[in-house]
Amino acid sequence: MQFSMNNNTFKEINESFTIKEAIDEAKRCLNCKNPSCKKGCPIENDIPGFIHQLSMGNMGDAMAIINEKSNLPAICGRVCPHEKQCQGHCVLYAKGKGIQIGKLERFVADFDTDMNLIRERLPQKTRGKVAVIGSGPAGLTVAGDLARQGFNVTIFEGQSEPGGVLMYGIPEYRLPKEVVNKEIKKIEALGVNFVLNCLVGKQITIDQMFEQGYDAIFIGTGTALPKALDVPGSKLRGIVQSSYLLHMASIYNQNIVPRDMVPLEEGEKVGIIGCGNVAMDAARTAVRMGAGSVSVIYHKTEADMPAIQSEYQEAVKEGVQFLWQTSTLEFLGNEEGKVRAIRATTPDGEKEIPFDRIFLAIGSRPANRIVSTTTGIDVDETGYVIVKERPYGMTTRKGVFAGGDVVHRPHTVVLAMKAAKQVAAGIAQYVDAVKLLEA
Repeated sequence: MQFSMNNNTFKEINESFTIKEAIDEAKRCLNCKNPSCKKGCPIENDIPGFIHQLSMGNMGDAMAIINEKSNLPAICGRVCPHEKQCQGHCVLYAKGKGIQIGKLERFVADFDTDMNLIRERLPQKTRGKVAVIGSGPAGLTVAGDLARQGFNVTIFEGQSEPGGVLMYGIPEYRLPKEVVNKEIKKIEALGVNFVLNCLVGKQITIDQMFEQGYDAIFIGTGTALPKALDVPGSKLRGIVQSSYLLHMASIYNQNIVPRDMVPLEEGEKVGIIGCGNVAMDAARTAVRMGAGSVSVIYHKTEADMPAIQSEYQEAVKEGVQFLWQTSTLEFLGNEEGKVRAIRATTPDGEKEIPFDRIFLAIGSRPANRIVSTTTGIDVDETGYVIVKERPYGMTTRKGVFAGGDVVHRPHTVVLAMKAAKQVAAGIAQYVDAVKLLEA
């Protein structure tokens, strides 16, 4: 598949259902007595319930059922690994006829947004005041859940736009920015306040937040620091983090920066080290940005790769090559100090493989900006925040909670949401208990 560089290069690939297609697909659902799809969903969405309502054309009721469990359905419907979760558990899946649950969820959420169907009745914001740090999936979920339960919630975000990894870390062709913005608008409509361009730990500390009267604080900052590959030559020019490529391509597509700010020149021979979803995103973005060739370098086999199967298949379709069982031993540079090749072990022995540019997608870890400016928050030896089971998600400092990737290591959007929903319940319990004791 060839992409010409124009405005449609990053256009969303997977088309939505029409109303007729969505209802026809919903009617195929067997409405199982013990629905295994629901068991496969990390947040236990009532999947048969919303699909049944959709099959009868009751869009508002379908949306109301989804809203009970999910705060970001238009996003989850697009980026969840459905084949490993709800769809993969559908009894029809084994026959190759599984219900397209993700696509139906996305259809209902988009329909609700476009038609402005649901207006939720919200309680008075008198139950307590909560600060949320970070507006990625975990932060938005905690904020949405607590706002629905009568808490006054403010989200503090370091970037100029909310959304975190949803905005900058997932390419437009998988998750359009417009969809993220619409989901955030719904969270805002619940009465959640946003403070943007505010780096907690720099402009304001956790101590100062408590002084401002917050009853509890949630840290949902994700894992902002990418890991480096510790082999000779790792400091050569032309070795770049995949997350940086995704961020720069994203803001280039929004006409915020010029093309030369994207760390990839047209025609370059690109190597991507790693084989998770970020590696797939980087590979497919490099194709769209005009790379001459793109190869994913992975030290294990195809069967071991962490990436979603459908993402892998799309990458293959778009011309991405895969070098399995290939481990990078060294980066080799030219006289100017720029990378020109890797020295690697391969199934055929040790080889030198030429590349003009290398992107690393080997994971990330939390930044310690908040922890280092606050007393009493313990982290493990790798920098992840340690939390308790009761109240769920509380750190070693009273009233400070954490959840999502900063606790559980980088994972999918829906797993960050699952953890965040448990933490939101923990925060509500904690604030209620403190107020009871003070009464």
